[in-house]
Amino acid sequence: MCKPGLKINILTKKQRIDAFALLGDYLRADSPELRRVVEAAGYHNAWFTQPNIDKALKNIALNLSKEQLGAWLEPYPFDGETDQTVGLVLAGNIPLVGFHDILCALCAGFNVQIKPATADQLLITHVITKLQEIEPAFARKIAVAERLGNFDLVIATGSDNTARYFDYYFGKKPHIIRKNRNSVAVLTGKETSEALRLLGNDIFDYFGLGCRSVAKLFVPKGYALSAFFEGITPFSDIINHHKYANNYDYNKSIYLINGDVHYDNGFLLVKPDERIASPLATVYMEEYDNRDALVAKLAESAAQLQCAVSLEPLETAVPTVRFGQSQWPALDDYADGVNTLDFLAEHR
Repeated sequence: MCKPGLKINILTKKQRIDAFALLGDYLRADSPELRRVVEAAGYHNAWFTQPNIDKALKNIALNLSKEQLGAWLEPYPFDGETDQTVGLVLAGNIPLVGFHDILCALCAGFNVQIKPATADQLLITHVITKLQEIEPAFARKIAVAERLGNFDLVIATGSDNTARYFDYYFGKKPHIIRKNRNSVAVLTGKETSEALRLLGNDIFDYFGLGCRSVAKLFVPKGYALSAFFEGITPFSDIINHHKYANNYDYNKSIYLINGDVHYDNGFLLVKPDERIASPLATVYMEEYDNRDALVAKLAESAAQLQCAVSLEPLETAVPTVRFGQSQWPALDDYADGVNTLDFLAEHR
């Protein structure tokens, strides 16, 4: 409660947009201060290599312009503020993966109580601190907590296992609870070497740890896998990362011991399998001979899919992106297909 006579600076929608746009400028400027945080985050989490952190920062910065933010928020009546608090349980599988939830809640005028993932604590904390420096009024709107409490609604992201925990603790509040998701690629056999190289980004960026990472290939019957392997050759250096290599070696040994059919190019394992979610350093592969049947299969698996990568649009509810674009979500590419701003507007 504020002291008598103390004036609170109520942030308008325009002020929030301006603050986040300035945050985008900071991320684009790549200052020595930011470099130090990036380096420290890499020491803290070996999966957070400098190229992967830089890719995440670039994607965020690309979306933080006044024009894009304004167009994104224009349909929503978020001009004033609300005293309600959104509890945010953030994931930490890739750098700054929880930033979009923070952006949504603050732009909608809510207070936020944030529980960062241990794996991504340094980057998230730095970005929050910088945002508060840019717009000091955000200091009273943002709290970082080890354990959530006194919140009105919640957005929690985790695994299928943690989702059961989230349901138990948060189920009585308005909520978005996200589970495991993966992405797939649909090949036709007509892809150029450049298209396959771009597909390599969808598979190997962030070491395949993201929900937008391609975990499975759908290929036409009789597909020449050699063309795929040749196309992704530029990514061969990934095997020099010790944690990725450990996963590659482990999965390869399991397949050899079990006598499982698999294909190996020295840095990626391709295993015929009808499942969607593949282990790290492996992509599953499934043949198809009928496009309509494939689209129907994707529809049946929609609850497991974040997006599908394809050169041609697919007539399915699963969002389709072109090769090389799965890791570059726009502001309105909402996780699990649930519009976060609609959810916040409904409960504001």
